[in-house]
Amino acid sequence: MSQFAGKKHISVETYRKTGAPVRTPVWFVEENGELFVRTDSDTGKIKRIRNNPRVRVAPCNMRGTVKGTWVDGEARMIEPESSKHIFSLLRKKYGMPYRLIRFTERFSRSKSKPVGLAIRMTS
Repeated sequence: MSQFAGKKHISVETYRKTGAPVRTPVWFVEENGELFVRTDSDTGKIKRIRNNPRVRVAPCNMRGTVKGTWVDGEARMIEPESSKHIFSLLRKKYGMPYRLIRFTERFSRSKSKPVGLAIRMTS
């Protein structure tokens, strides 16, 4: 069983061009041995992943305090159809808090689009 089973948050560590790590706590779902995350197309983590798909992930609390072992991985953006499936799994896992956040985003002036990220563990 995965160390991520039953957890609510993971910390995703991405890397700046300088190599400096940036950690972000996120909601996730696990399916078929991969972790999936929803983010927006204009976030820093998307820019960093486009530059360098190498990531590390670990279970964490909602504030990002790591509560498990770091695992190396590789992240990639997934196509819109697969993203819809992942978004529905996230909605099912997180329920009303997820729906509330998605609802409030409708009033945002941001031009960003929701993006699904897949993280395949490599270690």
